[in-house]
Amino acid sequence: MSTWVIIAAAGRGARSGFSDNKVFADIGGMPVIAKTMLAFEDHTAIDGIAVTYAQGEDERIRAIAEKYNIRKLLHLVKGGNTRQESVHNALKALPGDCSVVLIHDGARPFVKGSVISECIAVAMSKGACIAATPVKDTIKETDGGVIVSTPDRNRLFAAQTPQAFIRELITEAYAKASACGISATDDASLAEHFGHKVYIVESGDENLKLTTPSDFERAQTGYVYRVGQGYDAHRLVEGRELWLAGVKIEYEKGLLGHSDADCALHALCDALLGACALGDIGGLFPDNDPKYKDISSLILLERTVEVIRESGFEPVNADVTIIAQRPKLMPYRQEMRKKIAETMGVDVSCISVKATTTEKMGFEGEGLGISSHAVACVLSKR
Repeated sequence: MSTWVIIAAAGRGARSGFSDNKVFADIGGMPVIAKTMLAFEDHTAIDGIAVTYAQGEDERIRAIAEKYNIRKLLHLVKGGNTRQESVHNALKALPGDCSVVLIHDGARPFVKGSVISECIAVAMSKGACIAATPVKDTIKETDGGVIVSTPDRNRLFAAQTPQAFIRELITEAYAKASACGISATDDASLAEHFGHKVYIVESGDENLKLTTPSDFERAQTGYVYRVGQGYDAHRLVEGRELWLAGVKIEYEKGLLGHSDADCALHALCDALLGACALGDIGGLFPDNDPKYKDISSLILLERTVEVIRESGFEPVNADVTIIAQRPKLMPYRQEMRKKIAETMGVDVSCISVKATTTEKMGFEGEGLGISSHAVACVLSKR
């Protein structure tokens, strides 16, 4: 059985003030839809992503998914005339083994992994739930501009997404609504209409849906850049393969370590973790844990990126310097950049790899070992 998310991205977003679909607008250096997809790409409980698209926009979404290394994008579904019709199309396109489905707004890119996890858990145990935030202001119900009632705000929540359901429950609700001509502004309303209980998963104001120009202004000003640095060194020994920056180097010696001892990637992992104040590589991947024995450091980098994204950070760029007297590393630099960029989910133009010697001074210069320095920049919400 599998868990899928449907990302509704087929609207135009007229209130945003953009001439283009707002999901392609830039926030923090990437399109809105990229950040939204990454929230689910990085969540281990999500098996597949289906994105609804407007006429002619499927290739743009596909290109964005490729650029940001979004591998779970398994379905692109053409949208309908309304959000409800678009989601219904996507529900019908889900694979047969899908048991839980989340439905999420394409322009709601700041959803936390913890909210996604809780929505899945509640849907599995109770059938249906939505992310929602308690209303802070006093709400007035009016009739022609005249107040007719003041609901108890302690009982009121502002609905958000994701909205999560057992697949059969929401599929049946959508089919019945289509047959009866019933429309609703969100998915939970359809489930409620046909007698299903829908539970609340408390979220927060940061799970913002980008709707108006002021929302986009708020999203842009909420970002800060953070920088971290890392260093690592390993001894050169015979009988080991030499791996640097994810690339196998032809040389008579290799680096000694518990993993593949790729000091360039280890330094980069520490730089990323340091930028986010999330500890270091030794704490995340202990060198006394058998499961990391001889593991590729590209896997460690991939997991490091997952950890920082789960904590609300996004990698921006990295600069890695490898210090070795021998072998010559210039022929490998472009492949190194490509490997790192693919693993971090950034464009290769954002990755720098340099190599230098120490003019035969120190342990690197004497050929006893290789070291590496790295600097990484991440984007964080305040």
